[in-house]
Amino acid sequence: MKKLLFIVALFSGFACFSQQDAWIYFSDKQNAQFYFDNPLEMLSQRALDRRSAQNIALDIKDVPLTQSYVDQVDAASGITILSRSKWLNAVHVRGFQQSINALANLSFVSSIDFANDALDATSDRRSQKPDRQKNAAAKSDIARQFDVQADFSYGNSANQIQMLNGQVLHQQDHTGAGKIIAIMDAGFPGVNTAAPFQRLFDNNLILGGYNFVDRDQNIYSRNDHGTLVLSTMGGYSEGQLVGTAPDAQYYLFITEAIEYENPLEESLWVEAAEMADSLGVDVINTSLGYPDFDNPAYNYSYEERDGTKAFISRGADIAFSRGMVVVVSGGNEGNGDDNHVSVPADALDVLSVGAVTASENYASFSSIGPTADGRVKPDVVAQGVAAVVSDETGEITFANGTSFSGPIIAGMVATFWSAVPELTNRQVVDFIRQSADLFNNPTPQKGYGVPDFSLALQNALSVEESRADTFVLWPNPVRDALYLERPQADTVALEVYDQLGQIVLKGEFGPQSRGVDCSKLTSGIYLYSLSGESGKQRGKFIKN
Repeated sequence: MKKLLFIVALFSGFACFSQQDAWIYFSDKQNAQFYFDNPLEMLSQRALDRRSAQNIALDIKDVPLTQSYVDQVDAASGITILSRSKWLNAVHVRGFQQSINALANLSFVSSIDFANDALDATSDRRSQKPDRQKNAAAKSDIARQFDVQADFSYGNSANQIQMLNGQVLHQQDHTGAGKIIAIMDAGFPGVNTAAPFQRLFDNNLILGGYNFVDRDQNIYSRNDHGTLVLSTMGGYSEGQLVGTAPDAQYYLFITEAIEYENPLEESLWVEAAEMADSLGVDVINTSLGYPDFDNPAYNYSYEERDGTKAFISRGADIAFSRGMVVVVSGGNEGNGDDNHVSVPADALDVLSVGAVTASENYASFSSIGPTADGRVKPDVVAQGVAAVVSDETGEITFANGTSFSGPIIAGMVATFWSAVPELTNRQVVDFIRQSADLFNNPTPQKGYGVPDFSLALQNALSVEESRADTFVLWPNPVRDALYLERPQADTVALEVYDQLGQIVLKGEFGPQSRGVDCSKLTSGIYLYSLSGESGKQRGKFIKN
C-alpha cells in the first residue's frame, strides 16, 4: 500500500530533499466574533443544520485563518505556502531549513513543526485527545418482514453488499438519498463519460468537487483510482454492479498526487475535509494511507501511529468532531514488515476498514491492528478481494485492496444513516461497530468483524421507538451512567437483563437522584424493565 490502497507497485519520488516541509502554527485568530455572529460567512446552511441536529457548537476551529498572518509568512524569503488549515490554525510551507526557522521571529507564530522530526526544536507534534473505544449475531432475517421497494439486479456485486446485509436496507428503499459523501482520492477520469456513472448525472447526484493537487476545477482527471472507488458506492450497471449508496450525493476531491509521496498530501486532505464540512457533507471516504514518503525522514513509525501525531489523523478527528462520519481504508501492508494500519486509519474517531475475501476470511494483504496505543483497528471489515468495480471506460471488472472494502462500507454508512437520519455521527458509528460479528472478541486482523447493517438498523429503530414511550432512558448508547425522564417525580425501579435473560443490574431512579451507574457492564446490547407509579416499560439499550 502506497497511499492508494489497492495492490499496485508505484514508482515515484523527489530526487532531492534540500528543501524541507513544515507546518507553521499560529497563536490565535483575529475577528473570531464576527464569524460567530455571521456563521454563514464560514459554513453553508446545510453544515449549520448538521451541527444543530447533533448539538455541536461552533468554535474557534471553524473560524478562518487570519489572512494577515498568512500574507506575512508568504512574503518571507525562501518560503512557499503550499496549503493551509483553519482547523489546525496552520500553513504548510516548503523552504530551506534556515528560512523556515526564521519564521519563529514572527510574533503570531506559536510553533514550527518540521515533517522531519529531527529538525524540530521540540519533536512533539501531538494533540492529546481522550481514548475512545453486541454481541455476535447471525445475519438477521428482517428482509422477509418488509415489502420490497428497491429490487436491484446486483450481478457479481451481490456478494459485497449481501455480506453486510445491505440489500435489506435497499429493499426497504434506503439507498443513501438525502446524504452527501465526499471522496478524497487521486482522480476521477471517466466518471463524466462512462455508462455506470450515468445514473448519478441523470439524478443530479454529482454535486461538484475540486482538484487540490493542481488547484483547479478539473476533477475528471489524473489517476482513475477515485473512479474505481466511487463505483463501489454510486456505480450502477443493471445486472453487473450496484453501489452500496446509489442514491447518495457526491463531492469529488483530488488530494492525492501519484507522482510524489509527500506530507503535503496530508495537508491537502485536511483542506478538502474542511471544504467538505463547510458544504454540509455527512460522510467522508478516503481510500488513502501514508505508511512512507519519498523522504524516509518524513515517515511515521508504528510507535507514532497513535491517532494524535500525524497531521492528517488529527484533521480526520476534527472532521468527526464537526458531525461527519469519516471512513478510512486501513491499508494493504498486511504482508509487509510493518503490517499495521497507516495514517489516517489510526485516528481516534475514524471508522477504519480492513479487507476480507468473498467468504469473509481475512485477506492477507490487509493491514492489522492494534494502533500504537492499543486501540482496536481496523474497526470493521468488508470485501476487498475480487471486489466488483467500474473503470474509467465503464468496464465492470474486479480489484483487490482495502481501497474498495472502505468505500463499500462508506456507502453503507450513508445508506444506514439515511434510514435513521436523527442519529448523531457517533451513534451511527457505534451501531455499526456493535452489529459486527466479532464485537465481543475483536481480532488484530478483522477488528470487530463484518458489520450487519440490517441488525444495526433494527437496533437503532428499537432505540428510537423507546423514546415515544412513557419513560425516556438516556443516553443510548451509554458509557457510564443511565438517566431517566418520566412524567412525574416518582421512584422507578430498573432491571437490566443480558441477552440470555439473566438480570445483570438492578437500580433505582429516585425523585431527586436520576442516575444509575452502569459503567461495569461489558459492551453489548441489553434489555431493560422500568416500573413505577407512572407506568411500566421494556426496551433495549446499548452499552459502549
